[in-house]
Amino acid sequence: MIPVTELRYFADTQPAYRILKPWWDVFLDYLSIVMLMIAVFGGTLQVTQDKMICLPCKWVTKDSCDDAIKVSPTEQADFAFNTTILPSVPKGPTGIQYNLDRHQYSYVDAVCYENRLHWFAKYFPYLVLLHTLIFLACSNFWFKYPRTSSKLEHFVAILLKCFDSPWTTRALSEAVAGENEPKPPLGRMNGSVDKKSSSVSEDVEATSPILQRTKSRIEQGIVDRSDSGVLDKKEGEQAKALFEKVKKFRLHVEEGDIVYRIYMRQTIIKVIKFMLIICYSVYYVSNIKFDLDCRVNIENLTGYRMYRCAHPLATLFKILASFYISLVIVYGLICLYTLGWMLRRSLKMYSFELIREESSYSDIPDVKNDFAFMLHLIDQYDPLYSKRFAVFLSEVSENKLRQLNLNNEWTLEKLRQRLTKNSQDKLELHLFMLSGIPDTIFELVDLEVLKLELIPDVTISPSIAQLNSLKELWLYHTPAKIEAPALAFLRENLKSLHLKFTDIKEIPLWIYSLKNLEELHMTGNLCADHNRYIVIDGLRELRQLKVLRLKTNLTKLPQVITDIGVHLQKFSISNEGVKLIVLNSLKKMVNLTELELIRCDLERIPHSIFSLHNLQEINFRDNNLKTVEEIISFQHLHRLTCLKLWYNQIAYIPIQIGNLTSLERLHLNRNQIEKIPVQLFFCRKLRFLDLSHNNLSCIPGDISFLQNLQYFAVTANKVSKLILKLNNFYTEFLYYLLTVLCFADLL
Repeated sequence: MIPVTELRYFADTQPAYRILKPWWDVFLDYLSIVMLMIAVFGGTLQVTQDKMICLPCKWVTKDSCDDAIKVSPTEQADFAFNTTILPSVPKGPTGIQYNLDRHQYSYVDAVCYENRLHWFAKYFPYLVLLHTLIFLACSNFWFKYPRTSSKLEHFVAILLKCFDSPWTTRALSEAVAGENEPKPPLGRMNGSVDKKSSSVSEDVEATSPILQRTKSRIEQGIVDRSDSGVLDKKEGEQAKALFEKVKKFRLHVEEGDIVYRIYMRQTIIKVIKFMLIICYSVYYVSNIKFDLDCRVNIENLTGYRMYRCAHPLATLFKILASFYISLVIVYGLICLYTLGWMLRRSLKMYSFELIREESSYSDIPDVKNDFAFMLHLIDQYDPLYSKRFAVFLSEVSENKLRQLNLNNEWTLEKLRQRLTKNSQDKLELHLFMLSGIPDTIFELVDLEVLKLELIPDVTISPSIAQLNSLKELWLYHTPAKIEAPALAFLRENLKSLHLKFTDIKEIPLWIYSLKNLEELHMTGNLCADHNRYIVIDGLRELRQLKVLRLKTNLTKLPQVITDIGVHLQKFSISNEGVKLIVLNSLKKMVNLTELELIRCDLERIPHSIFSLHNLQEINFRDNNLKTVEEIISFQHLHRLTCLKLWYNQIAYIPIQIGNLTSLERLHLNRNQIEKIPVQLFFCRKLRFLDLSHNNLSCIPGDISFLQNLQYFAVTANKVSKLILKLNNFYTEFLYYLLTVLCFADLL
């Protein structure tokens, strides 16, 4: 016989799966165990005890045993005579003698049990066992089916790790502590800031009226956050790995609803099975009888054809059957409750609204499909699991953890080792491909230049106000957000900003609030849909901007650049070889001292620049200039000291070059010039002249007139002779200059 303690293994699944079992599944498991006990108990009795006990009937009436005793008249007379005449003699026990041996009785019992006993009474224990096993299979199928068991296994493993993670406890305790503390009037975690509650925010909005109408504070990237707690490095790495697992698991599980469908189907099967059992069991339970008549045509073997049989287990089986039917009714009602629970609620959606209200993690997303269904099941076991699991669905929580790990990795000593001096002798720090900005960076009070490159998630905190020397900020593929107090500091102190991006939408809109910004360098695609430049319209707010450098692919200058050009002193555009047309707007930049039009596919020098009388330097590098006849108009630019026409296809130098008497630097290298006009040497102030990589064959001796010349390059030409019409000391000096600096291939 199977011990009762072993029956639990028929119903138990893996211990870890218990958290996925609601109260009704647990109750059904216990009911299944009781049903198994009934089946095992009944089967054991049926195997160990007599199944049927039969006796032959001597008196048969209409194919049934007659219970009346039949005695003949002669026997009755003899019995009366003996009782009146003969003295009374004590008698022994009397009864009906059948004269059958044990084997004949066994044979009759077996035949009557097989042919006469009702099948329900005969197979009752086995039916109970079969139905119970089917119930158990339906209840545990989703734990064994490969497509669902893998999801359940991963979910339980991740859930238990999240529940036990130290980060979960710290995050929830910080959220509760944050709720109890008075909130500063800076705004909410999601980035929006109340204008009335912060004077800084009002000032920011006042300086950006255009942005007020088009973008919210979230879109500008202005956020507010609270400080995070402390977490050791090992715990931080484990929590970080959990965040990644939760993300991948969510993407995988939310794709389908196989777990929900399997659970629904197995519940429906149990309901149908319950109805079937009740229908036939209630009908056939009355066929379990203690005694019955059995007709067996074996008179030639035993001398009798009718037998009265008794079923010893009938009474017990009837009690067990009644008890079993009551258990099945309870089982079925619970299954109907389960089915109703699944149908009356949308179990494919799970909302963390209550948790969002109770904690500071208002960004916890709602989930769907199998992920949602499993969380609903978890709530039936213990809602605390879902609450602790939600911490790992929050980006705010992940950002806090990332910041803690970053602070543990990047100590102050490590940052000091990364400090360098740039070409302008400024103290510079370059951070590349980090997960954020370590808080220790704000202890480098002498930092002047901060470069952030390929850092996907950056939030500049108010601690940046400690960097009193910070004047220059580089954001290369770093869509940074900023808190309102930090923005107030940068507005007053930041002078130079370098931006590099892929799409125009990556430009942080808060940069247009930097009222004291003097230099702006932008590298990336500035072309928006329908050729509209709404995103950079905020440049109009940068009224102190003096230097604007663009590296992009424009076809024409946006109107906003023309509008701010009035107060620009330096303007540069490198157009990546895209033809730039409609340059008439340049004439409005009357205060320009430096102009660079690089790789703009220019074929002629734009006439609009001839009215810019303050120009001191012009750079037309890497265009498609073949002739520069317009150079005669440069004589009106009396302050022009540097002219760069390098990397073009210029074939000759116009003689009008001699009118540029104020010219000090001339770059004509990387062209196709074959001859140097004598008029070039009328530019007596020239100190730098580069004619390298051309097609020059000779150098005129009139170069001696350039007495201020300090650098002269003619390398990579076809110079075959040097015409010297010089005397005195300058001849020797120029010859030395040409020999040392110029001729790599001079014959």
